[in-house]
Amino acid sequence: MKQGAPAGGSGSTDAGQGQVAVHARDLTMDFGGGSLAVDRASFDLEAGRFLTILGPSGSGKTTLLRMIAGFQKPSSGQITVGGHAVDAMPPHRRSVGMVFQRLALFPHMSAAQNVAFPLKMRRFDPRGIPGRVRDFLDLVKLGDYGERRINELSGGQQQRVAIARALVFEPELLLLDEPLAALDRKLREEMQLEFRRIQHELGVTTINVTHDQREALVVSDDIIVMDGGRIQQHARPTELYRAPENPFVAGFLGVSTFADGEATERGLRAGGLELSGLHAGAIATGAPVRGAIRAEQIRINAAPEALAGCDTVLPGRIRDVIFEGERLLYVAALDGLPEVEFRIYHHDPDAFDLYDIGAPVSIGWNARDMKIFKSTA
Repeated sequence: MKQGAPAGGSGSTDAGQGQVAVHARDLTMDFGGGSLAVDRASFDLEAGRFLTILGPSGSGKTTLLRMIAGFQKPSSGQITVGGHAVDAMPPHRRSVGMVFQRLALFPHMSAAQNVAFPLKMRRFDPRGIPGRVRDFLDLVKLGDYGERRINELSGGQQQRVAIARALVFEPELLLLDEPLAALDRKLREEMQLEFRRIQHELGVTTINVTHDQREALVVSDDIIVMDGGRIQQHARPTELYRAPENPFVAGFLGVSTFADGEATERGLRAGGLELSGLHAGAIATGAPVRGAIRAEQIRINAAPEALAGCDTVLPGRIRDVIFEGERLLYVAALDGLPEVEFRIYHHDPDAFDLYDIGAPVSIGWNARDMKIFKSTA
């Protein structure tokens, strides 16, 4: 079994560090109908890293994955895996393991027989197959379940069998096509951590597709956000979350409030109010812009003097209070800007139920926390 220890929290391994495992250039998929499913997608993925392709339904993420897997031939563009061009190579010739949302396990076989199947198809030495199957069942914590039939296993155990089957022949690349989408929330979160553990332990280069933003942030070394067939941003999770490059990325990751207005030297003007913010690139004063700020970056207090450290402090009123279990989410509007509803996470665990609907409050934030983008409308 390949071994690799994660370097710090990045999830990358010493083996192959810096080496490009997947190279995609200008990948395009045109199914007809006037729009492109994938539009000139380009990225590089270093060996040993875990990449998630994130986006809403119809964004092109699954089509991009299927082109890498070989299930769909690109209309144009180039793909190399491990330094070898695979554009014209059929799926079974690519050194790729895959786990699907529908696991496609064989119900008439035991867990061990399912894991052994790709080894037999690839004509591994029969004498070595049982030991290799045991090793990979142990890896996914199913060492005692090899003789059980698939219908005798729970949903999470079936997921582990599918992972072991995809990895047992030690592929160069592991592809995950929303394999956790059908699981309940608790099991899905457990399996996210399992994927991360296994990927760290083996150091296998991995590409995951999901629409679940939490999953992307938890498991990934790198994230690509897609929309409309195009890559909107490719970055590490912390950079993607803290420095989105456009309003779509800001809105798709986390809970954000958006305000449209005109650019000023120190932010934007909306509804006659001056809102401090940080311009994303060069923006001319007076240009139409959209400001975005995350719920956890806004402060709220009944007394404006309590927010004296904020760059912007304005009066408003609570419109709604949403209990989410581990936190409260306030919905508030500024006086003079009623059309914008600010979503604000609670920041004081010692005073959990602090403001009632209709209560007057002050709302504040720092300029660095509101990102201001050129308006595309």
